[in-house]
Amino acid sequence: MAEQTYALEFDGYWREPAMGGIPDKSGIYCVFSCVHNQAEKTVSLKKLIYIGESGDVRSRLANHEKLDDWKKHVKQGEVLCFSFALAPSASRVRCEAAMIFKHEPPVNTEYAEAFPHDKTTISITGKTTLLKTNFTVQRT
Repeated sequence: MAEQTYALEFDGYWREPAMGGIPDKSGIYCVFSCVHNQAEKTVSLKKLIYIGESGDVRSRLANHEKLDDWKKHVKQGEVLCFSFALAPSASRVRCEAAMIFKHEPPVNTEYAEAFPHDKTTISITGKTTLLKTNFTVQRT
């Protein structure tokens, strides 16, 4: 496949207890550790832990086999937090691979050291804390 450019708009943040609000749509998701300020109804992201993709992100996160691995990166006083970007089925894996390769989240292993696609440019808008907003990766 030739060089491609993708625009991803991340929405969120959903804390683990409120995961039911995550869209049941095709997309890319990010898993973070965060501190929740209940009084101000805000979250402060601390660390990007994992990036994934699914045809139904809500269901995938609710039943994810890496949940225990994610929790190992959450310090006392922190909780898991998730963000989501719509992505069509045809481009999800390529977008996920580019994001993992660029951001190197600690729980991801696939695509962490190699990018198997042609030149890919990603532009990220919306909830972008801890994410690089414009980048290009090349096949390795």
